[in-house]
Amino acid sequence: MEFIKTIFKNRKITWRLGKSDFKNRFASTSLGSIWGFLQPFVFMITYVIVFQYILKTPAPGNYPYTVWFLPGMAMWLCLNDSIMSASNSIRTYSYLVKKVVFPIDTIPIISLISSSFVSIFLIIIAIVVSAIYSFLPNIFMLLYVIFAAYCFLIAFTRFTSAITTLVPDFSNLLGILMQLFFWFTPIIWNLNMLERHKVILQIVKCTPFTYLVTGIRDVFLGGNIITDNYFIYTIAFWIITTLLFLWGNYIFNKNKKDFADVL
Repeated sequence: MEFIKTIFKNRKITWRLGKSDFKNRFASTSLGSIWGFLQPFVFMITYVIVFQYILKTPAPGNYPYTVWFLPGMAMWLCLNDSIMSASNSIRTYSYLVKKVVFPIDTIPIISLISSSFVSIFLIIIAIVVSAIYSFLPNIFMLLYVIFAAYCFLIAFTRFTSAITTLVPDFSNLLGILMQLFFWFTPIIWNLNMLERHKVILQIVKCTPFTYLVTGIRDVFLGGNIITDNYFIYTIAFWIITTLLFLWGNYIFNKNKKDFADVL
């Protein structure tokens, strides 16, 4: 496929620009890139304090709430930051689109690489905290979930980056949608709460966000997101991801010749 060939051919410059993008986000601050790690870390710890120690929210299955919560929140922060930054990436790198011959297909990937540094840090935090509670991750499953997450991100942002470039207001709409996805994804609540609402439960389980959040939790809690009771949802996830990529790839390729004109 042409997209994969382009990414592979330009992998070195894409990687370099991804690292530079992360550094440049906080270039004007005294602490620099530290802010990129500190902000989401404080955000996660605040949620743990509020829900475990103040609201005393129990985790399903009698697991420690921290072990149940941190992996899911780490995955969500990874998804949210990656989607928002990659969706706006072509406008952010408009000078590359307008002034030089540059492989536009790689631009959303640059933002995904930039966001991945914080994502890896948050996953490491989840691993360390879970290890303290004697819950060690299944490395094979962890690699699978990370791979699945980035396949979904590439597919999703292939579409959203093109639409945001053509229609700037879509970025604001996407921000609202991501807030809705946050509350309708079992990040701070668990799926058992929907047992009486079978139809809603099935819809929620079929969403890629739920699949990835549940998958990263199972990495630490001994489940298997590929098989177990999730096999049908694994199939649904990859069908949705594939269709998203095909549709997004079509929209991107059809309109990328017009990007320079609208920027």
